[in-house]
Amino acid sequence: MDDRWDGLRAEVHEAVDDLVTSGREAGVQVAAYLHGVPVVEEQAGLADTGTGRPMTADTPVHAVSTGKGLTATVVHVLAERGRLDYDLPLARVWPEFARHGKDGITLRHVLTHTAGLPALPADVTPEDFTDWSRMCGLLADAEPLWAPGERLAYHAWTWGWLLGEVVRRVTGRSVSQVLAEEVAGPLGVDRELFLAVPASELPRLARLEDAGLSALMTWAGANLPHFDAVAPPAVRPDTVTGSRPDVLRADVPSVGTMSARAVARMYAALLGPVDGVRLVSPDRLRAMSAPAVRAHEWVFGQETTFGLGYAVDDDGSFGTAGSGGSLAFAYPELGLTVAAVRNRLGAGDGDPMERLRVLVRDRVAAELGRG
Repeated sequence: MDDRWDGLRAEVHEAVDDLVTSGREAGVQVAAYLHGVPVVEEQAGLADTGTGRPMTADTPVHAVSTGKGLTATVVHVLAERGRLDYDLPLARVWPEFARHGKDGITLRHVLTHTAGLPALPADVTPEDFTDWSRMCGLLADAEPLWAPGERLAYHAWTWGWLLGEVVRRVTGRSVSQVLAEEVAGPLGVDRELFLAVPASELPRLARLEDAGLSALMTWAGANLPHFDAVAPPAVRPDTVTGSRPDVLRADVPSVGTMSARAVARMYAALLGPVDGVRLVSPDRLRAMSAPAVRAHEWVFGQETTFGLGYAVDDDGSFGTAGSGGSLAFAYPELGLTVAAVRNRLGAGDGDPMERLRVLVRDRVAAELGRG
């Protein structure tokens, strides 16, 4: 790595080490790429506090909705190759989906969380999540809550099956297969970047611990009137759901499992070449990362901005974050990508992974004269 960034790496190393030695975190990974080259790769602590297995750079961590960035990337790679169009009506390739007037819902509506299908049946179970045909059948039969494009509502779980079934209908492959073959494989991170996790890789995963996330989900169910509609009690995106081997092995493409360095590398290949691999063109990068919708969001009640499949932040970044504290973002103007994951999923703890992201962003921007 370029020794110009030795100071940054030392600062990040000290920060993650302090998080672990203080007992706030079990295991942490932080990674950053600049213009396609790794500049930060730091990790500390344990992947499994029960066995003492260390958190290494290649340990995959279930990172909840940070996985949406993987699925969005698959869609854009296929669009780059002419296999998908953002204005494709889902029913054109998935005829059953047209029921109940859903023939006007397009891929763009799904990517931007404006499809009008954020809700799941109240009695849906984790076992249902492992049955691809059942989940897609539920969505084909679902009645939209409003017309497509009318309202922004975070499609916490449904987003993944809506996109994933379009990918399957168009390519004949699962979204996990396309990720492995068209994204992770070419980038050399096929053992660190997953939607469905192969059974053989499950023993390598970090073991999740709850540090307040479950309590936050309970609070949200009691206080946010639409939260249970999008995340029913049996399938909340918490350490219980995220630790089930059957769910981890299944295609549930609203969530994912990854190392920080693998997902930082993926975002870097969206910005430009990484060891000769570039996933999308500059024109597509601009289109997919630009703000597409900004509105008061239905589930959490906050002003929210989405591009095509990614959150878009006011600092010029695009990416995704997961419940309990994981994230991966890209800064096109800086040529920078940053990812941070942890296996002790918390809430109300000051968001240490976000602070690490800001630390890296600000130090790089200052060094480049953009601070």
